[in-house]
Amino acid sequence: MHSTMQDFPLTISAILRYATAVHGDRTVTTAMGAGEYRHATYAEVGKRAARLAGALRRLGVDGDERVATFMWNNQEHLEAYVAIPSMGAVLHTLNIRLFPEQIEFVAYEAEDRVVIVDASLAGLLAPVIRTMETVHTVIVSGDGDVSALDVPGKRLVRYEDIIASEPDDFDWPVVGENSAAAMCYTSGTTGHPKGVVYSHRSSYLHSMAVCSGNGMGLSFSDRALPIVPMFHANAWGLPYAALMAGADLVLPDRHMDAASMVNLIETQRPTVAGAVPTIWNDVMHYLETDAGHDISSLRMVACGGSAVPVSLMQNFERQHGVQIRQLWGMTETSPMATLAWPPPGTPEDRHWVLRASQGRPMCGVEARIVDDEGSALPNDGESVGELEVRGPWITGSYYRNHDESKFQSGWLRTGDVGHIDAQGYVTLTDRAKDVIKSGGEWISSVELENELIAHPAVLEAAVVGVPDERWQERPLAAVVLKEGAKATPGELREFLSGKVARWWLPERWAFVDQVPRTSVGKYDKKTIRARHAEGQYDVVNIDQERN
Repeated sequence: MHSTMQDFPLTISAILRYATAVHGDRTVTTAMGAGEYRHATYAEVGKRAARLAGALRRLGVDGDERVATFMWNNQEHLEAYVAIPSMGAVLHTLNIRLFPEQIEFVAYEAEDRVVIVDASLAGLLAPVIRTMETVHTVIVSGDGDVSALDVPGKRLVRYEDIIASEPDDFDWPVVGENSAAAMCYTSGTTGHPKGVVYSHRSSYLHSMAVCSGNGMGLSFSDRALPIVPMFHANAWGLPYAALMAGADLVLPDRHMDAASMVNLIETQRPTVAGAVPTIWNDVMHYLETDAGHDISSLRMVACGGSAVPVSLMQNFERQHGVQIRQLWGMTETSPMATLAWPPPGTPEDRHWVLRASQGRPMCGVEARIVDDEGSALPNDGESVGELEVRGPWITGSYYRNHDESKFQSGWLRTGDVGHIDAQGYVTLTDRAKDVIKSGGEWISSVELENELIAHPAVLEAAVVGVPDERWQERPLAAVVLKEGAKATPGELREFLSGKVARWWLPERWAFVDQVPRTSVGKYDKKTIRARHAEGQYDVVNIDQERN
């Protein structure tokens, strides 16, 4: 028996057509700094995207050639988000926070032909533009001096100049739903970054998951604020999902300090947002020191990238009426894979246990925990192993088949360690490379960090394993205190007592000015371990007899 349903390819261009035809009056708002904002409708963005596609075609972009972006979250980046895949080319979002040699590597491996760069980022791109061998044209968006990008062998043009002479419509080609739409490289904390290629179909299905009720529930009643950068992992799918839902988009551009974010939320009234915990931690402390602000327009904040402390979630909910929901994913999963929604009627104590977890997989994502031999472990909430996932928006390999060991029998090995309970809730205790194994027993650095950050004097805390003669490895706590606050290692250790097992309690403490971060805002534990090994930290040792 055969279906007679129409063969309608699931593509970015289909989302663009729908957004401009049905929700053409919805708006894209971009922050300009100093409390100023500019606005455009979806219909206007659609016309400008058509002009950009025409300009790129005139510049020689054809087939599935790669067009890179080196940009903030703004209207022009959104235009590139829809124009480049819809014309059949591939959008390659370059991570502006990678090291220059990494940027050079990924642009060369992806064979980028054109780079669209924000003028304010010209200084970051300039050191590598000469060696980006495959790039023939640099397009500059925004105003500013970009003479450093004017190098031999590269054409340098202005975004507004090249789209000005193009028509408002473009003959969008029919592209296959399984063809490449976009690509993003991992943040490259170990070795070279690895490329993940998203298909039109995977992006379409991921957008539907974001819009679903068990996802972020995005609809045309919402105003979506992607603080998570558009240069990394599709800004968690929020731009495409907003277009699909007909939700307004509010884009912060480069203005992501706490004061600017609070002003944006107060004046532009977004309802759904996404960002890593460090951003919301900064916002929380700004609200503590500068009272009287209203951020209650936010009905839901998706928070991921690293574990979200329960104290942070409770503070936002009780003080500001804002619900933070923990999301888990990675570049390889498009990225949304799980979201922490406790079932209705869950008792209060169990509710916060589930809120502290990474949540349950979205429909379309399968998850399991495996042991060191790759055998599946039971979902009993106790068996600990590596998380593996598979599904239609989860990559089956890296670009050019790098690191094939990460893929086994159709499953992606995530490198995250944790357990899954009988209801399907995933709880991650560490990255495999960050686990602390002391005397043969596991210690969760994530749990220690989440407990420490609840202390009223602590601004940030990162915990890593360091060598120990007796136990092979013990935890070191690197702590940032709030301005003007005081706390001793003994006080912090006493604060942890009763909250975690006694033998988990760190005896090594270092008070630091800031915790180093990766290019996507996560704690850079590799750097912390290296600084400790090099003697850069003034470590206080509290003698402790482990039970």
